Amino acid sequence: MTQRWATMALAAILTFGGVAGATAQQATVPCEAPEYRQFDFWVGEWEVRDAEGKMAGTNIIDRMLSNCVLRERWTGSAGTLGQSFNLYWARDQRWHQTWVDNQGGLLELAGGLEGDAMVMQGEGIARDGSAILHEIRWEPLDDGRVKQHWRASRDQGTSWDDLFVGFYSKKE
Repeated sequence: MTQRWATMALAAILTFGGVAGATAQQATVPCEAPEYRQFDFWVGEWEVRDAEGKMAGTNIIDRMLSNCVLRERWTGSAGTLGQSFNLYWARDQRWHQTWVDNQGGLLELAGGLEGDAMVMQGEGIARDGSAILHEIRWEPLDDGRVKQHWRASRDQGTSWDDLFVGFYSKKE
């Protein structure tokens, strides 16, 4: 791409907001604001156990794309593999997660900090075709672990069912 085209492309992104809603400041120093570090407590290599202490799997969360994205790489004890991409989007001032897995699963969530915990929600479709509201809460614990609580509602949040409660411990 010539310098002229690169300059025109950058001008178009800044003028029209681009796909990521870039501003002039973000174009020169992307993802430096403190909001982009709110979910950093989840970064690391983890062993994950369920509420009963049974091994659920391992998870690697790392930063990528100039520290703008947190990538999750899940390996479940029962063979499930999945990845998510997590991004703070300055345009709506919320965190977004897109999860995909080797079972054909797709989950899209959005939210933000509630106290010290990251909480995201998103609507999905249950296997029977009905609407289901998902909520996942990641909470840093005083002992260095992270608690993940995933729940679902079929009545738009009036009542909830636990889908997973897990405890992340850093691998040594």
